[in-house]
Amino acid sequence: MTVTIAIVGAGSRGQIYARAAAADGRARIVAVADPDPARRAKVAADHDLPDSACFTGWDELAAVPKLADAVVIATQDRLHVEPAVAFADLGYAILLEKPMAPTEPEARRIVEAVERNGVLFAVCHVLRYTAYTRAFKELLDSGRLGTISSVQHLEPVGWWHMAHSFVRGAWRNAAESGPMLLTKSCHDIDWLLHILGEQPVAVSSFGSLTHFRPENRPEGASTRCVSCAVEPDCAYSAKRLYLSCLGDPRREFWPLGAVTSDATVAGVTRALETGPYGRCVYDCDNDVVDQQVVTLEFAKGATVSFTMTAFTPLEHRRTRIFGTRGYAEGDGREIRVVDFVTGAEERIDTQTTAGASLADGHGGGDGGLTKAFIDAVAAGDQAPLGAGPAEALAGHLVVWAAERARETRTVQAL
Repeated sequence: MTVTIAIVGAGSRGQIYARAAAADGRARIVAVADPDPARRAKVAADHDLPDSACFTGWDELAAVPKLADAVVIATQDRLHVEPAVAFADLGYAILLEKPMAPTEPEARRIVEAVERNGVLFAVCHVLRYTAYTRAFKELLDSGRLGTISSVQHLEPVGWWHMAHSFVRGAWRNAAESGPMLLTKSCHDIDWLLHILGEQPVAVSSFGSLTHFRPENRPEGASTRCVSCAVEPDCAYSAKRLYLSCLGDPRREFWPLGAVTSDATVAGVTRALETGPYGRCVYDCDNDVVDQQVVTLEFAKGATVSFTMTAFTPLEHRRTRIFGTRGYAEGDGREIRVVDFVTGAEERIDTQTTAGASLADGHGGGDGGLTKAFIDAVAAGDQAPLGAGPAEALAGHLVVWAAERARETRTVQAL
């Protein structure tokens, strides 16, 4: 069976899933919907789509008779709910970019539509679908570490990634997208619940916007990097970041692709002179946190501490797990295990070669998720995905509770 897929939202995420699906050999892209003519044309060219298969919006696609087995919805975060409900009602299997929706009521609308129509559904929590995650979960499920007492988990966002996506970019402002914990770190909350196989009973959180603020602007700084006297000595120079992408196809796709489609010195310079990505990081309309800590408590007393911070290289997540019979720590590629009974140490090489960024496919997660989704659609069975709408919603509920805890400085019951 060749699985047919329509792409709704032809930005970087939509293009990545489309390419991964076509590369699998068992799926074919048959339609695209996006209001941006350049992005729409790019997907059409990549997948040989006729004009009749190109739509300016999801509603146009939803208005024609069902023309694919499945739909990938990779629109901006606040544009997920209506297309997800509409395509569920039309009987499409749905792969929905994370987060599900900005609010709990909207996410529950999606779950209700999916369950009412009995369609296959997955949220793009790609970290679940790496070889590294499979190995870590198998280790915990084996019981080798005994009872899990506590977990430390770090998400190293990366200094330049923070500036690109969450200070200058589309996810900089909570009112326009959502809080950082939802738009970025819902991956990590979902991953922690997945590998532990439990739901927490309480959550607390602290975090704030500590650095990317007007009062931290260096003396003599301009409002734009291209005309700034202190730019050469600034860690967040847009000139340094985006001009260094030229000549590297991966980095020209991302992050440069969000800045301009003209991958030349002149094209990048023009974009930085006029567009949002050339702004001084101390002179933007950003308000999302640049560091946050979340603490979870589980029913049997185990605790998890999760730290998200901008002030790192962009690397794989780091995790330490403390059990009653053993200890494990992982870096996204390798897991070190220490046995308390024998004192023996083992290193599990997960054969992960891909990097952690979007351009690298999130350590193999993008491809792993796409394969699992195609498997599920081909079989007409949710099982290959390992999770459904209830599991996806569970992690989001923890995120929203953590945000309430942060905003009110309280402990929230779950």
